[in-house]
Amino acid sequence: MSDLGEFALIARYFERSQHPLPTQVVLGIGDDCALLQPTPGMQWAISSDMLVSGRHFFADVNPLTLGHKALAVNLSDLAACGARPVGFTLALSLPDADPAWLQGFSQGLFALADAHNCPLVGGDTTRGPLNICITVFGETPPGQALLRSGARAGDDIWVSGTLGDAALALHCLWGRDQLPAEAFALARQRLEQPPPRVALGQALRGIATAAADVSDGLLGDLGHILERSHVGAELEALDAINLLAARAHFTGASGTFDPNSQTDSTALRYVLSGGDDYELVFTAAPEHRLQVQAAGTHSGTPVTRIGRIVRDPGVTVKAPDGSALHGPWASFDHFAT
Repeated sequence: MSDLGEFALIARYFERSQHPLPTQVVLGIGDDCALLQPTPGMQWAISSDMLVSGRHFFADVNPLTLGHKALAVNLSDLAACGARPVGFTLALSLPDADPAWLQGFSQGLFALADAHNCPLVGGDTTRGPLNICITVFGETPPGQALLRSGARAGDDIWVSGTLGDAALALHCLWGRDQLPAEAFALARQRLEQPPPRVALGQALRGIATAAADVSDGLLGDLGHILERSHVGAELEALDAINLLAARAHFTGASGTFDPNSQTDSTALRYVLSGGDDYELVFTAAPEHRLQVQAAGTHSGTPVTRIGRIVRDPGVTVKAPDGSALHGPWASFDHFAT
């Protein structure tokens, strides 16, 4: 507990006058409003995300990793649009002004902000239940933003990085699954410190036909692309299941996919339905496969082709023999009980 007041709290933990601001930030923290000026010829890309204690994170989570994740989920939205970060605002509700918590939170927050040259330009603090809301500002050339509405029948479906490990870590924390200690530590890092794929998003401009970030589960977020583009999808189960980095630690897991295996079915469910990955799912024409792979290499991000876009609505998950699979797959719902 601390008797630190609101403005002293901001000055001590969040005001960084010694750090130079990007040219797009005319005025940062200190006035009633920040003043932003987009680079001539660019468009703003703006997104907000809220993290609520008990809903999006455990109350006792390491504040350093929470600071990272609070900004990462917003930067992931910019990545999905192919936008370059410019700055962000922070609205923070705190049960009390705990110096140790604030030090860790701000450290994690600013480490990621500095890595992407994305300064804090304003916000608000108040006493209340722990709640974090960030609005991030980015910019992109007109007509080059990656949208959800451009996928076309015949396009490849790609995913960055790995999927399902964050959800697996969460289930381990709940006691519903288990991993060896080293594998669990890696999966937990994916849950608590996801890497926003900002560089990949920008590298995909002019190559990808549609994109979304995977925050609530692959099927759900791919579903947003399908709905906006008025198309459907076919996913290859074997390609998808191998996106789970921790799959090798499942008993009986191998390089094949057995639809009758409970282990493989569980692993596939993590990949298709698990949330909190903050990877990119995107589509691109088959003739651009080399460009997609080059974008992944250039940005230091693995990319994997897992299916294709089809004309008929809906998603079919196909076993290696071509048969359709059916499972209890459902993405995260923010209003579900």
